[in-house]
Amino acid sequence: MINGFTLKNLIYNELINILDQKIKEGIAAVASVKASRDNETKSSMGDKYETGRAMMQNELERLNVSLNKTRILKKELSQININKENTLAQFGSLVITNQGHYFISIGMGEIKVDNKPYYAISLASPVGKALFNKKAEDDFYFQDRKFIIENIF
Repeated sequence: MINGFTLKNLIYNELINILDQKIKEGIAAVASVKASRDNETKSSMGDKYETGRAMMQNELERLNVSLNKTRILKKELSQININKENTLAQFGSLVITNQGHYFISIGMGEIKVDNKPYYAISLASPVGKALFNKKAEDDFYFQDRKFIIENIF
C-alpha cells in the first residue's frame, strides 16, 4: 500500500510526464507543418497553391494554440507545492473518497498510477467545486451519489 504523500507525488509526476510528451509532440507537429508549408512549391494552379498554404497556416495556428494551452497547464501544475500537507480539499490536494480518488490540480481526467484510476480535476470542474474546502469525513452529493471523503493529502 502506497502512502498518500507518495501517491500524490506519483500522480503529479505522471501528469508532468503526460504534459511533457504532449509538448514534445506539439513542437514536432508544428515543425512538420511549417516544413510542409515552406516546401510547398507554387504550381500552375495558383489558387490551389494559395488554398493549400492557407489550410496549412490554419493548421499551424491551431497547433500553436494547442501547444500554448498545454504549456499553460504545465505552468499551472508547477504552482502546486507537492509537499504541502492539506487538511482541506483545495488546489494541490489528493482527495480520497468512497467514489473515487481526485487530485485537484488541472483538468486532465483519468490517469492510471499503479494500475489504479485517479482523476486529475480542476477546481472549476463540477466535482472540484463540490469538493472545495471539504475535510476528511465530510460528505456531499454529486450526480445523485453520496460521496464521503475518507482522507486528504
